[in-house]
Amino acid sequence: MAKHTIGTREDWLTARLELLKDEKELTRRSDELARRRQELPWVRIDKEYRFETDEGSASLADLFRGRSQLLVYHFMFGPDYTAGCPSCSAIADGFNGFAAHLANHDVMLWAVSRAPFAKIEAYRKRMGWTFPWASSYGSDFNYDFKVAMTAEQWDAGTGEYGFRSEDLRPATDEQKARLDEFAADMAGTDWATYRQEGPGLSAFVLEDGAVYHTYSAYARGVDGIWGMYQLLDRASLGRNENGIWWRRHDEYGTH
Repeated sequence: MAKHTIGTREDWLTARLELLKDEKELTRRSDELARRRQELPWVRIDKEYRFETDEGSASLADLFRGRSQLLVYHFMFGPDYTAGCPSCSAIADGFNGFAAHLANHDVMLWAVSRAPFAKIEAYRKRMGWTFPWASSYGSDFNYDFKVAMTAEQWDAGTGEYGFRSEDLRPATDEQKARLDEFAADMAGTDWATYRQEGPGLSAFVLEDGAVYHTYSAYARGVDGIWGMYQLLDRASLGRNENGIWWRRHDEYGTH
């Protein structure tokens, strides 16, 4: 455990007020970034995507369900996973609570994964989640929004995730064995299969019958919706991490 300064209440208040200046500046900067997100150009989506949902086959426009705005969390759950990614699952644990608030503020929140719908439904039941979750199995949706790469892209090292190309192939047999072990622990698969998927968040708007893509974020860009980290950043010891410590919420005590 790191050593910390011990002081008086007056010492704490002086330091806290100094920190408050920076926190307020961060808040103002965050407000400015939110405004700039909303000023990004809209890109019309003319390609037809199909999803499987709890109400049957659906188009991207159908996912709005009467709202004008749509947020899609790109949940790492590939067709060959045995369960959803633990990191995405930790993020999604917060969705049940605020999905209802968003839906009543003209915003639909969905998770979308490439796993077949039956597999998604079984996992959602296991986790006790009720938020909307669609399968894009057989669709180009995940590939087009740069949260999945094909096996051919992986083998050639030409895959894309987010806003850059990524070659995630292990450099050595030792590294491959270590990463395969990690992927088996995460999703019951090997590293190449596991990392053909990636997390992300995309925003869409529906106007005059047309769907537009307005925003996407990837990797650390989705930290803001990972509720437990927002709380840990305000806890006394912060994130205090040594590797990956979190599990699916029904697995604590089993490792």
